[in-house]
Amino acid sequence: MQLRLTFDEISNLIEQKSGKRLPIIYGGPHTIRIAYEVNLFIKSASIGLDLTIEEINNEGIILSYNGGSGIDYVVKMALSHARSQPGGDMIETLDNNKIRLNLSKNAQTGTLLDHIDLKDVFFDERYATIEFTPKV
Repeated sequence: MQLRLTFDEISNLIEQKSGKRLPIIYGGPHTIRIAYEVNLFIKSASIGLDLTIEEINNEGIILSYNGGSGIDYVVKMALSHARSQPGGDMIETLDNNKIRLNLSKNAQTGTLLDHIDLKDVFFDERYATIEFTPKV
């Protein structure tokens, strides 16, 4: 079975939760690019971050990120903030610009994973697709 969400739907959900609009652009079958507008004293600049799904299973997802050395600092700060938020205990930083999302540690996703087997998450020009099979 598949669940498909458009990049606009995902951006809207992020904006509703965080108040920040993060445009998502297709980067490959397992990669997306997220843009973020940053105010730099005199002008604004757009920063891009590539997120790639490296591994996926019912315990969680391992993502790698790439955006350059300046972006690494911004990501580390954002992750530090995210870990202090509800559900932040599911975020684990790994070596080599990788992040593990421990889905089983979150009450909502943990309950969902009791009922499905997560198979894959992949992207096309417009959609993020979550592939899963129901447990019997």
